[in-house]
Amino acid sequence: MIIGRYMRRHTNVYYVRPGVSPNDPMFSRYLSTVGFPQAQTVYSHWRHWYQPGHLWLTYPSHLQHPSSPFSTVRHPSSRPPRPPNPYNWSSWRQTGILPHAQPRRGLQLSAGLMDRCNSEPPPKRKRSADGRQAGDKSQRSPERSPPKSSRSPKGSPEWLHNVTGSPVPPGTFPLDPNKSPSTPELKRHWEDLSHLCNAVPSMNGGRQKWPFDFSVMSYNILSQDLLCDNTYLYRHCHPPILDWRHRYPNLIKELEKHSADIMCLQEVQEDHFKQQIKPSLESLGYHCEYKRRTGLKPDGCAVVFKRERFSLVSCHPVEYFRHGIPLLDRDNVGLIVLLRPIDPHSSLTNICVANTHLLYNPRRGDIKLAQLAILLAEISRVAQLPDSSVCPVLLCGDFNSVPWSPLYRFIKDSRLEYEDLPIGKVSGQEENPRGQRILTVPIWPRSLGISQQCQYESQTTDTDSKDLEQAELDGSLSKPSIEHCLKLTSAYSHYLKESGHPEITTCHSRTAITVDYVFYSAALGDVMAHAECSVPPEKGLQLLGRLSLVGEDELQKVNGLPNQHNSSDHLPLLTRFRLHPQVDG
Repeated sequence: MIIGRYMRRHTNVYYVRPGVSPNDPMFSRYLSTVGFPQAQTVYSHWRHWYQPGHLWLTYPSHLQHPSSPFSTVRHPSSRPPRPPNPYNWSSWRQTGILPHAQPRRGLQLSAGLMDRCNSEPPPKRKRSADGRQAGDKSQRSPERSPPKSSRSPKGSPEWLHNVTGSPVPPGTFPLDPNKSPSTPELKRHWEDLSHLCNAVPSMNGGRQKWPFDFSVMSYNILSQDLLCDNTYLYRHCHPPILDWRHRYPNLIKELEKHSADIMCLQEVQEDHFKQQIKPSLESLGYHCEYKRRTGLKPDGCAVVFKRERFSLVSCHPVEYFRHGIPLLDRDNVGLIVLLRPIDPHSSLTNICVANTHLLYNPRRGDIKLAQLAILLAEISRVAQLPDSSVCPVLLCGDFNSVPWSPLYRFIKDSRLEYEDLPIGKVSGQEENPRGQRILTVPIWPRSLGISQQCQYESQTTDTDSKDLEQAELDGSLSKPSIEHCLKLTSAYSHYLKESGHPEITTCHSRTAITVDYVFYSAALGDVMAHAECSVPPEKGLQLLGRLSLVGEDELQKVNGLPNQHNSSDHLPLLTRFRLHPQVDG
């Protein structure tokens, strides 16, 4: 049994929290967020009942350690009655102590949750344990949240401010679907763009060659461990819908319903992937590839595709952590696969599919850009064709950056001029970022081995080497700009067609914004691409349609995310593309 932060919960032991003392401030702070008078009564009983060494708080004999303070084992019949669960208000009502206590549910405003009504909760916490040497940890950049009043979340709607829903226990959640309040399903419709594409087959030697149509999904499914570590983000949720026993079948049902040919998934917890998700998807005809985050992080990225539609050419996991480079001390990862379409009637080029989940920290845009540069360099290498061009590219994932931010524009425009650009403004997650430290020139060190064009420097040709020498002479390497060779377009417009309001891809108690994307190599004539940002039809993709996103109003009607029907705090992006056959000769 592991005791501490990663302690596994035994079904026969009724836990409060590991290491809790009677005067621990965290539970009293939790009660203060509930915001009604009976909290003090609960706290006074808790101080008496939930003390280590109390007769009922014991481990089973086979789990005890000789030096454990819980070494006294008593037969269950000799124990006093189990006291009420401090995180379950119904149990307190049953004792008669709080006969009329009713916790508030839903998305409501409560001054008790914040110091001030215009402040915000702390940012989403990531597990920090990584098992590295102490010397390595000392180089890790801080991710601590700034003071609450120092900034405000980008695009955070009023109805998500200071919400106080059902108390959420710090671990597993009571599963009782019969008591879950019914919420309407989120309505999303298919936006058909196929009428804007030419579906006439090409002729080659008297033989017809039809285009290859396929669908792509990008979906952050919300790791259960991260959910339990950040329960303050989900106070508006009814606790049973946060339980993995409810979430897992919901997620699989959603994936099966959309039945995408390629799926890029983020926050896929490793144990759930191996034991449940992978077997389920394989039974549906998918091939699965997975890359867990480095260190001891429990989740990672997965790329899955239908075996009847694609064959795997190669798989390339990408780690952003680099020993000896303080800027790249985080555990985020990417995953790239090179796929060959299966079509006996046409000669089709390979497709490069990349999936990633960039760093969350809104104040570390320098790290995000360096992580993205590593990913783009690997994509350029994997997708390169014999004529030095690249095959069609799909870049999916959670980029923790909003539309039209500098990072977003760098992906779409293939270039970023970052002179005097504050690090906190790179991702656009915060309207008033804390601190004004600007990006250094260059952003990442030469020791990384990646040029300012986001390519491996070891791959440079003789001509490139001469250009590099000239660049060093004229000082262009010290210019505040980076670029890449991929011509990418976003599959979504980021604004609702009917209302013009921003589209939302993620929503919880802290914010509601867009951070998830499907970027692709747009073919000439594609509905979303500009002429200068497109490629020949056989080396690009045409967007045929997409599953519409929603705005704040629609999410408010279903009590935000997650909810009874949507089991992640993100929405899946679903798109359909057309790949034209290659021209022989």
